[in-house]
Amino acid sequence: MQESDVTQSEPELMGHPSGLFYIVFTEAWERFSFYGMQALLVLYMATYLLQAGTIEAVVGFSTLRSVIESIFGQLSSQALTSQIFGIYIGLVYLMPVFGGYLGDRVIGRTRAVLIGAFLMALGHFLMASEAAFLFALMFLVAGSGLLKGNLAAQVGGLYKSEDSRRNSAFAIYNVAINIGATIAPLICGTLGELYGWHYGFGAAGLGMLVGIVIYIRGRRFLPADRLATAANSGKSKLLPGDRFKILAISVLVLISTLFWTAQTQVWNTYPLWVRARVDREVLGQLMPITWFQSIDAGAVLLFAPIILWFWRRKAIRSEAVSDQVRKIAFGFLVYAIAFSWLATGESVAAPGQVAIFWPVVFHLILAIGFLYVGPIVMSLISRSAPASVSAMMMSSYYLSIFLGSILSGWMGRFYEVYAPATFWFIHASLVGSGCLILLVTRKVFFEAALQPRP
Repeated sequence: MQESDVTQSEPELMGHPSGLFYIVFTEAWERFSFYGMQALLVLYMATYLLQAGTIEAVVGFSTLRSVIESIFGQLSSQALTSQIFGIYIGLVYLMPVFGGYLGDRVIGRTRAVLIGAFLMALGHFLMASEAAFLFALMFLVAGSGLLKGNLAAQVGGLYKSEDSRRNSAFAIYNVAINIGATIAPLICGTLGELYGWHYGFGAAGLGMLVGIVIYIRGRRFLPADRLATAANSGKSKLLPGDRFKILAISVLVLISTLFWTAQTQVWNTYPLWVRARVDREVLGQLMPITWFQSIDAGAVLLFAPIILWFWRRKAIRSEAVSDQVRKIAFGFLVYAIAFSWLATGESVAAPGQVAIFWPVVFHLILAIGFLYVGPIVMSLISRSAPASVSAMMMSSYYLSIFLGSILSGWMGRFYEVYAPATFWFIHASLVGSGCLILLVTRKVFFEAALQPRP
């Protein structure tokens, strides 16, 4: 498939095609809806839905539990919550691989995004019914699968492969994700925790509808869809060297699994740890648990302008592939430091409660690491992926989140087994090992495989 063509005579805004900003605001509202529900989901299941007297109303839940326990063994209520959450988040990020294929070759990226957005809105509104819980998750998974990979691929479609603005475009795209993720827990989380779970889920659905309106209004500024078929140009077939690129991207995805195992735990068992271990009293008021998710995303917004300025100053966008991989390895190292910090806070506090200072600083450290991993990995895949499978390879980025989420859910069972400090240090070790692997392989493997085609 040819790289999508941008609408001719399109105006620019802040040095970027204006279509980028319609995509960015669509993504911000989509992430508002997604993270609004995500901030509530573990707490909703652990403290309400999976409790006796409520869980019996969920259609199909006994079957789901039987299937999960046949794979992972008998699980406590907390472990089951973590595993369901891990599977859900994993599927949300696995389905874009198939959604990207549909966008590339069957229905086009724009149509895929719109169908996905409507399915997600429906899923959020179905969360208002306990009985429809599993159906709601199914719609959310399917909708995200169609939307995520194709929307990200449209960012890449606005630029030629050699365009130096790609890194900053994906950084802006990731900032949009974090704008939505910052606001969502403050609104959806507060409504859900303090006034009723279904108010929070309903607000998430309304956010998705806003995203749909923005996307439709900016449709004429988006890259034109071109389906990959045998009738397309030679770029619709794999060229010499493309399989090596696909292999290298696949290896990068597998290594990134370690990063996402740690990050997904921040969405999974971390809220339960905050509820049980952190002194959340601020000025005589108890801070909602979901607000820590806002700190996590808000810290990315705080540091993004500084890091973008640093990248421009150092011309990171034009550096060799091995240097890009080195930046990703640095992000892994920062994550290892962050989880070590959390483990240290637990050790200092035991057996008393952890001061709120420790998790707040934890999120600040995480933000720096995320900015060195998320946008750089997406940009590297976007500029290196063979044109005929660009959306599908962009979607493979989410495969690392799928694998990391499943592993994170499985590791959630150990939260009840090990002391919290040990639990967090295990995660520090995992992501630290990813840093070492990247540093060892960056020159001998990635530099040779991922050079963009002239």
